[in-house]
Amino acid sequence: MASETPIQATVVLESKPSSLVEPCRQILSALEEKGFTQDDVFAVHLALEEAFLNAVKHGNKMDRSKKVTLEYAIDDEKVEIKMADEGQGFNPQDIPDPRAGDNLYRPEGRGLLLIRAYMHLARYGSNGTSLRMVRYKNKPVPDRSEVGLA
Repeated sequence: MASETPIQATVVLESKPSSLVEPCRQILSALEEKGFTQDDVFAVHLALEEAFLNAVKHGNKMDRSKKVTLEYAIDDEKVEIKMADEGQGFNPQDIPDPRAGDNLYRPEGRGLLLIRAYMHLARYGSNGTSLRMVRYKNKPVPDRSEVGLA
């Protein structure tokens, strides 16, 4: 049975892919504790891993002296995840749609597409070094195929 007490934490992680293992396990366990469906757990897992790998690889350029800050809050209705890297930032609008034309054969943009496809809200900070993602319990993600990546 879900409890009404929110589960929340802030962790500062090394810029290496394996740093996410334990916080990810904690987040997914908390989602199950709060009664999220397996579809919700899968969606958050995928988006969390994609966002973290983007922060480590593209944001911090695999520089282990740089950190990724991960904040999360999980209540009975939603999970909210905030992530920030120490990179130079980017403009998400500059990333080409990986579903269009020659972009089908290029690796850029797939992580952003997956994050936006699986989360109900995905917003980048104005400088592109932070991301806020939200997924609501048992709420289908709207079909965004007609509106592109936005």
